Formats: sequence, C-alpha cells, structure tokens
Amino acid sequence: MARPSAGDRLRRLLAIVPWVVAADGPTVEEVCRRFNVAEDDLLADLEMVFCCGVHPFTPDSLMDVVIDEGRVWIRYAEYFDRPFRLSPDEGLALVAAGAAILAVPGADPEGALARGLRKVAGVLGVELGEDLDVRLGAVPEGVLASLRDAVEQARQVEIDYYVYGRDERTRRVVEPHSVFTAEGEWYLTGFCHLAGAERRFRVDRIAELAVLDKTFVPPRKPSAPQVFDPRPDDPRVVLDLAPRARWVAEQYPIEHAEERSGGRLRVTLVAGERAWLDRLLLRLGPHARVVDGAPAAAAEAATRVLARYSAR
Repeated sequence: MARPSAGDRLRRLLAIVPWVVAADGPTVEEVCRRFNVAEDDLLADLEMVFCCGVHPFTPDSLMDVVIDEGRVWIRYAEYFDRPFRLSPDEGLALVAAGAAILAVPGADPEGALARGLRKVAGVLGVELGEDLDVRLGAVPEGVLASLRDAVEQARQVEIDYYVYGRDERTRRVVEPHSVFTAEGEWYLTGFCHLAGAERRFRVDRIAELAVLDKTFVPPRKPSAPQVFDPRPDDPRVVLDLAPRARWVAEQYPIEHAEERSGGRLRVTLVAGERAWLDRLLLRLGPHARVVDGAPAAAAEAATRVLARYSAR
C-alpha cells in the first residue's frame, strides 16, 4: 500500500511538533490517536526532528526529541528564542503557511501556533478567517465536523456520494476510520458496506451525510492516508503526451514515464474507471494519443458526448 507523500508527512509533522511541545509529554498513543497516524510512522517522523536546526548544527541549534516510557517531549532549539525580523511579505507568507498547517486534522486551533499567528497577523493588520482565509478543499458546511465526530465516536455514517470515476450517485453506509487532507482536498477513509472493503471518498463529493447511532470497532492500526491505491487487476493505459499535456504526469499517479522526441512524454497510468479516462481524453483532445490499453477510448467518448447533445 502506498505511503503518504513527503509533502503530506511534512505538513503532518509541522502540526504535530507545536502540539507536542504545548502538551509537554503526551503519550505516544495519544499523539497517534489525535493525528491518526500509526506508531511506527510517528516514530519515523520524529526521527527527522532531530535533524532540524540551523548552521552550524551544534546541539544548541538543533531540536531535541525525548521518547521515554511511552511518552514524548520535544524541545525547541535555543535559536528559536531569538526574535525574528520579517518583512511584510515574509510575515504574510508565514501567516498563510501557518493557517494551512492549522487546517491539518488534529492541529490545535487555540494552541501556541494559532496564538502566534494571530499576533503576527495583528501586526500586519490582517485577521485570520476574514482578511486571510486558508481553506483546503470546498467542503459542505458542517460535513467535516460531523465526520470528525463520527471518527472519534466510532459511529457509522450514511452518505449520498457522487462517484466521479463512474459518473453516478450512490447511497452507502461507511465506518469512518480517518479524515485527512492531501493535494488541497479533504478525504474520508473507512470500511464501505456497499463495496465490502475499505474505500476513500472525496469529502466535497458527499451531497448528504447522516451520522448513525450504530457504532463499530475501529481498526487497531489505521491504514496510511493516501489519495489513490491502484489494484493489481485495474486496467492500465499508455498515452503519448504532447508538451502541452505533460501536466498529466504531475497531476495523476503514473507507473512509468519515458521521454520521447519533440518534447513528448509517454506515460503508463491506471485507468480503473472508464468514465474517468473518457473525461481525461476529452480534456486532452489532440494533445494525447492512446498507445495501448484502450485505443478506441477517445473516439468512443466523443461519440457518447455528441449523442447526448443530439438527443436534446
């Protein structure tokens, strides 16, 4: 199973550090539960904190982590006690980045980071949530809070969900395991009764949500949060991308990439749902050519779209 990206791990760690410092010795189990991270992954992330500091990387300029008898302490380096002189642009960038960290699940909205950001914002003459509002994904009002409560209380939820890959709406009961953000969007992971397996859901595609009274037993070790986990039997498609379409390799997970002449790029990617592939090919138009996997997909998708317009 794929692991979180380096960017996702960094954002999570930036939220964990100030919370652990403020909590002054929380248990490892408490940190794992609050930030929905497995113990092995947490310990691996904390090992990186030892390397955080500034030149000349002497003990007083490095952060310190102590893990003893199931508890964890983090101490800032002496360097952080020195006042910073920031330009207005640097200050605004700092506030915006900090606001994004506060949006990570488990971050304390009233903790040291939040208080510090409000002070910097006050000096700049801006106010968090009004002049500066950093949001991760467009989520219906109340849905995110209800999902977090359901995860915390181990209560099942019923959702009306739009399946983008198949272009259909479904109603399903889900045992929510975690809520996380990745690539600017909010996601829910949990056991789906309709699919009979664990699934991921884009929270902004949930049209209706009902938290049920029925509870469930949470997994002892939750799966690592991830946006996409292809199955071995999912179909693959090979595309030749023109220079204007090379963004596909950055936006979607690909299994292989090969440079071609003229700045073209040949990529292999998973196309688990035909409707998703149809949309992608129609979006790319003449800037992509199907080499293998679904040679008639683009023409068939265009024919279906034209048929819909003709029927009106």
